[in-house]
Amino acid sequence: MSTPHRRSQERPRPVPAADEVLLRVLAAGVVPAGRAARPGAAPPKGKSPNGQPPKAEPPYGEPPFTPGLDVSGVVAAAGADVTRFGPGDEVFGRIDDGGCAGHVTVPAGRLAPKPATLDHVHAAGAPTAALTAWQALIDVGRVGPGTRVLIHAADGGAGDMAVQLARAEGAYVVATARADRHGLVRDLGADELLDPATADLAAVVHDIDVALDLVGGADGPRALGTLRPNGLLVCAVPGDPGLAPEDVEARGMRFAVVRAEPSGERLAKAAGLLADGRLRVHVAAVLPFTEAAKARELCEAGGAGGAVVLVPGRP
Repeated sequence: MSTPHRRSQERPRPVPAADEVLLRVLAAGVVPAGRAARPGAAPPKGKSPNGQPPKAEPPYGEPPFTPGLDVSGVVAAAGADVTRFGPGDEVFGRIDDGGCAGHVTVPAGRLAPKPATLDHVHAAGAPTAALTAWQALIDVGRVGPGTRVLIHAADGGAGDMAVQLARAEGAYVVATARADRHGLVRDLGADELLDPATADLAAVVHDIDVALDLVGGADGPRALGTLRPNGLLVCAVPGDPGLAPEDVEARGMRFAVVRAEPSGERLAKAAGLLADGRLRVHVAAVLPFTEAAKARELCEAGGAGGAVVLVPGRP
């Protein structure tokens, strides 16, 4: 179903709190999680692995609302307690939503300096993908030289970032992607490629140390057959992990769920890899803020194959 067109609205320029900056937004990334903010969308049902109802992300609410989880822009003003950034600094980061606006207030701790080698469009396509990959593979998975990693949906924004990060850490990367995107994913550093529509993962992939599930549902259970004893399955879809921790533990393996939490500290670490080209951002589409509905549809369809970025005015 097509998302109805909604007119943009003029609102007063926000004033930053003591720990915030006022950001002039030059680009905003729309990620699949943003589909939850559509009018009429219902929060996820069921329970997450910790037994609690899944957290709706981003916040649900009645229109009008402003989409955009990832932002890149220039600091226009800084709150009294902010020492890391000042007016004129170019920064990027992940926020709670609302990035498709001329100006937005952001806690300074969620931002990192924008790499000089990235323009604002590519910087806005990076935060959620980079944070998801970093938390899953570095903070939780502890991947390194010799680690065998399986990445589901490696042809999406977070997936292609995860392939590159795993490769940068010295891991051996097995990836699933649509057959027509194998060339792209191989260029990003995948050692082996499989088409999830035709491959029997458990039959052809073995001894995986860390499997990253970016799809949810049935993909997690399918990945279990590829793990070595005590291997780790990391799910980046908190609302639909497809299994419970006890199901994994019963088979002698480990399970973790990650969410792309905003973190300027983590993003600053990833920024070093973005700056020197070890992490690249693939932008699939650039649209004006006024076409935010179309951007959400591209994300929902799952066929964008990269970041969808919105900019003020015509791209």
